[in-house]
Amino acid sequence: MPEVVQNVRLLHYTPDAQKLAAMAAKLCYSSAHIDDIGDDLTPEKSAAFLKRIVDLGHLSTVEHVSFTFGIEGVSRTLLAQITRHRLASFSVQSQRYVSYSEGGFGYIIPPAIRALGEDAVREYEAQMDQIQRWYDGWRQRLGDGESANEDARFVLPGACETRLMLTMNARELMHFFSLRCCNRAQWEIRELAWRMLALVSGVTPALFANAGPACVRGACSEGSMTCGKAAEVRKRHAEIVKGRE
Repeated sequence: MPEVVQNVRLLHYTPDAQKLAAMAAKLCYSSAHIDDIGDDLTPEKSAAFLKRIVDLGHLSTVEHVSFTFGIEGVSRTLLAQITRHRLASFSVQSQRYVSYSEGGFGYIIPPAIRALGEDAVREYEAQMDQIQRWYDGWRQRLGDGESANEDARFVLPGACETRLMLTMNARELMHFFSLRCCNRAQWEIRELAWRMLALVSGVTPALFANAGPACVRGACSEGSMTCGKAAEVRKRHAEIVKGRE
């Protein structure tokens, strides 16, 4: 029953994404016909047009662009948070159809527990081993199979690994990044959000040039609950924009 590491991949995104979003924006502001709406939109013009549109807040035009991610090595605790973003499509590994008896369930160790030292980590791992034994025991008593999985899974912890595919449009991703890249977001989903931002910035840099928490674009939106680390956040964002993270 191993500890697992967070892994996220960009599986697919809208072809010519920046040009498509620029075409949608151009349609709103010009008399051009559909057949020739994209004729003069070079990559440079598309990027410049997108910057103006995003700065203006005309974000309905970027909803035509979508991104699909494959995600593994994350906890069921994270799943409960990310599915609150309802303008998204999710496909999640089933705990009913997938048994964790062979090989055991993977789990995530919170950094705060790891920081307590090796004894704390061993204690945590022993607890995961005990839960595995409880799970296996209930599956045997319930007769194995899907129905057994369905009820035995009730003893599995929030730390249990899950895997999912996630699709969001660009506007919803911007909203997701504004909330989840913030230092006040829970640590696991925050790290996932930054990794997702790095991936989309790599393929559509103009679209996500200013995406991230509010402090990337100006003042912190958290008021008296601010983390006080805006400079550090902006530095991390700058590294992503430059493709260094």
